[in-house]
Amino acid sequence: MKIKTKIWVSLAVFGLALMPQAGFSQNPANPSQAAPPRDGSHDFDFEFGNWKTHLKRLVHPLSGSTTWVEYDGTTAVRKIWEGRANLLELEVDGSAGHIEAMSLRLYNSDARQWSLNFANSRVGSLSVPTVGEFKDGRGEFYDQEALNGRMIFVRFVISEITPNSCHFEQAFSEDGGKTWEVNWIADDTRVGTLPVSNASGTFGEGQHDFDFELGRWNIHLKRLQDRLAGSTTWVDFDGTSVTRKVWDGRSQIEEFETDSAATGHIEGLTLRLFNPDTHEWSLYWANAKKGVLDPPQVGQYKNGHGEFYAMDTWKGKSVIVRFWWSETNTNKPHFEQAYSDDGGKTWEVNWITDQTRVGGAK
Repeated sequence: MKIKTKIWVSLAVFGLALMPQAGFSQNPANPSQAAPPRDGSHDFDFEFGNWKTHLKRLVHPLSGSTTWVEYDGTTAVRKIWEGRANLLELEVDGSAGHIEAMSLRLYNSDARQWSLNFANSRVGSLSVPTVGEFKDGRGEFYDQEALNGRMIFVRFVISEITPNSCHFEQAFSEDGGKTWEVNWIADDTRVGTLPVSNASGTFGEGQHDFDFELGRWNIHLKRLQDRLAGSTTWVDFDGTSVTRKVWDGRSQIEEFETDSAATGHIEGLTLRLFNPDTHEWSLYWANAKKGVLDPPQVGQYKNGHGEFYAMDTWKGKSVIVRFWWSETNTNKPHFEQAYSDDGGKTWEVNWITDQTRVGGAK
């Protein structure tokens, strides 16, 4: 699926956010004292739960088209990190077909902004994050993407928010934001429960490679104190994780929390997405302290052993990162992370995780 399709369905119902807190004022009584920075970490609390979704999409944006197609379906939003992140799952149908998608929203406490990360199940990778915040009861999120080979700006506006409904519009600009064409309109209405999804089927070999991870785990983690520095000191952590499936297992979200007496607390998540065209998985990691996704590790399983690679930076230097999964056919799977600063000739393991399933056999 081309990036054009990803933009059309990206984040339309994924940017729904909380109304500003009652009593919040943009103009403090004493203008000589600056108001404290607004904490937006719970802006999306409004959206937790289940929704009925009606969508209208312009068929050919920025082409003079006046033809719209309509979809109806459902949306479910789940809280992560006590609200500082959340995962939205969308499923709608219309005359133009079926859309199954998600959005992972992460709050960056330093920038006091949200990044909205969209994926379509037919593609299996995240699009460019849309970043923004709420001001005066209006949510605005922006990114820059390619449409038909040309760079455009994308704007998401959230308005008319009540406890049980909300309105969203997406628009594109090809002139640097001077003018905007609306191409997506979404209205959500809260409901109590959702019907059972019938979305399933075969998307390619490997689509269930991470099924072994579903469920709850006790974790023992060892982390090298410093990386690529000759360190031999390891720090131990103990904690828990829980992994839930999305798209019938073709995606997963893992929430991870551990503690160490020596160095403190780690709270993170991993979003895993299966690409049905390449039969590969993309693994996206985020730490709750940063609220930003790392570059994805991409790879696949062979003979029960998974290898995933990415380019990243460590202390300003480019490195190759390798994820390595083994013993996945047991209730005690093993994970290692390693870095290479010589193009993969040598590797230094810096992170080791051993899991034990809570409750015994799956």
